[in-house]
Amino acid sequence: MRLFSICAYVAAITLFGGCTDVDNGSVSNVTDISSIVATPGQKLENAKSLYLEVIRDGNLDAAYKYAGDRYTQHNAEVADGVEGFVAFFEGYLQRTSDRDIRIVRALEDDSFVFLHVYQDIDNGSAKYVTVDLFDTDENDKLIEHWDVVAAYTEQAETLSGNDVVLGDFEITDLDKTEANKALVRCFLVDVFQNANHSAVDKYVSAERFVQHSPDLSDGIEGIKRFLDSEAFNYDFVFKVIGQGNHVVSYSKATWDGQQYAIFDIFRLEDGKIVEHWDAKEAIRPRNEWVNTGKF
Repeated sequence: MRLFSICAYVAAITLFGGCTDVDNGSVSNVTDISSIVATPGQKLENAKSLYLEVIRDGNLDAAYKYAGDRYTQHNAEVADGVEGFVAFFEGYLQRTSDRDIRIVRALEDDSFVFLHVYQDIDNGSAKYVTVDLFDTDENDKLIEHWDVVAAYTEQAETLSGNDVVLGDFEITDLDKTEANKALVRCFLVDVFQNANHSAVDKYVSAERFVQHSPDLSDGIEGIKRFLDSEAFNYDFVFKVIGQGNHVVSYSKATWDGQQYAIFDIFRLEDGKIVEHWDAKEAIRPRNEWVNTGKF
């Protein structure tokens, strides 16, 4: 009944909006997003500072400024609490000397903030896409953290030929936030969880769909080919947040028997999904967790 009511709500609403053309230039041109994030609040600034001041610049003491009375951690390698965060990154800072960390896109929804980040560690010795979701308290301090860390796939190696982090990021249609979130949740549950693959056209634009997932080609046909050929399904959708025409979901999926934590980022126009990014991370065995796990 819950799914029916959400999908009926989506079907009853016509979305209007437009975005600028996709820029698939070099990721090295990304510097700072402060000018394109819609009215960033203190909670978003705290999350960005945790990344840039604490992790990139190595000022671990500053972590205590940005965390609340509790800091519940879902990165399986990092223990709960600010102390657990600091202990983990002490070793990280010792192992790395040059940390080129760039926040590519960010958004906030109620108490939640989201960051999409590119990392080049020690001049190319390792490159990552990291996707982070934070919950915050009434003082905008960070109190809970979920993430996915994925190896960065070079643009020449993606099926679509698109970079895995670049693309459109102009937040518009703020009045459509809830409708867009509902549409994305319906899409994931209907198509990827309940395996109603024939419903893809209901949610995704057939005219123009830009794909940034390294495993899929551009266009709606790329999604259809993937669904037809791969043993892939969503087990559950854990969280959906959004800001205007951008929606982010965090889910548990299974691909060829391996369980993954996966973030999906969607851009919507006129009631259809027109652009998509993702990052996935294999879920470790339970005996390797140092906290309650990815969810």
